[in-house]
Amino acid sequence: MSIIRRSQQWATFARVWHIYDAKWQDPYLSAPLISKYLMGKTKPIYHPMNQCGDHVVVINSKDIALRGDDWTKRVYFHHTTYHSGDTWTLAWELHKKNPTMIVKKAVYHSMKGTIQRRHTMQRLHIYEDENVPEEILANVSNQIKQLRPVPVRLDHIPEEQIKEFPRVIKYPNDHILT
Repeated sequence: MSIIRRSQQWATFARVWHIYDAKWQDPYLSAPLISKYLMGKTKPIYHPMNQCGDHVVVINSKDIALRGDDWTKRVYFHHTTYHSGDTWTLAWELHKKNPTMIVKKAVYHSMKGTIQRRHTMQRLHIYEDENVPEEILANVSNQIKQLRPVPVRLDHIPEEQIKEFPRVIKYPNDHILT
């Protein structure tokens, strides 16, 4: 076997580490993309009963963006298995308690029907900000592209760029806004 074919075979069976920036991303739209890498659907040897998936590191999970009024309308269910142990928690309350939990639940839910999803979730590493341990960052070799571009805040635009922007109308100095 030639060296090139051997390296292709090693790359097929190796576990690759991917990084995904969840800043301003909807976790329920990002979850199918993340789960595709976790389950190994990007590899030619994929099979539902085969554990060939990769590791995915998700950063900035505290800066996720939910659509519409999902922060106040989406509810998460938990049961302690005791009598009257069921709780319903709103999305903003759950995110305030644990900023990584919404992303985790979204990815877990997107792998519905997979028998091995509990084992697959062990390869998902979620961090609420960009502070990732060095030993994990040393393994990362690929970046998953974000689904939508991150908008720029108005207070982060330089003053020179604001002044150069073409104006539609220029009010006179003695104009009074009512």
